[in-house]
Amino acid sequence: MELLEGLQTRRSIRTYTERPVTREQLHEIIHAGTMAPSGMNNQPWRFVTIQSKETLQKLAQFTKYSQVIGKAAACIAVFVDKTAMYHEVKDHQSMGACIQNLLLASHGMGLGAVWLGEILKSAKEVRELCGLSNDMELMAVVALGHPAGKGGTASRKSVEEVLIREM
Repeated sequence: MELLEGLQTRRSIRTYTERPVTREQLHEIIHAGTMAPSGMNNQPWRFVTIQSKETLQKLAQFTKYSQVIGKAAACIAVFVDKTAMYHEVKDHQSMGACIQNLLLASHGMGLGAVWLGEILKSAKEVRELCGLSNDMELMAVVALGHPAGKGGTASRKSVEEVLIREM
């Protein structure tokens, strides 16, 4: 898949088949996440992969999007390591780029994925479920699997609508 095509065709996928995602696929997706830029190359991202159906069900209890997590083949919980951070804004921007890479890699591999942010209201519970210290701050959970259908269409504002000024 060409890069621009991937950027333009990626959609949030919230329904999945029963087909599993392999450990190798998860590692490839995480590797893509680590290719995101970070200030001073500090790479503050940390990940927990979750494939156990029992653990996915526990994780699902922490969000109103429980049906997405409950039906996913896997989830990747994405954390920022606060001990690796040097600038809060830059590091959080890097985390967004990392998560976008996870989504694009999933799409490029023919998988479907969705960035779940609402679960942040239960960040403490997710961190505890993953057995992590307070140094790990939850940034998102990415649910993924083999798509059970196509994602919806998403309209985007035109360049003319978002371009404030050309100088």
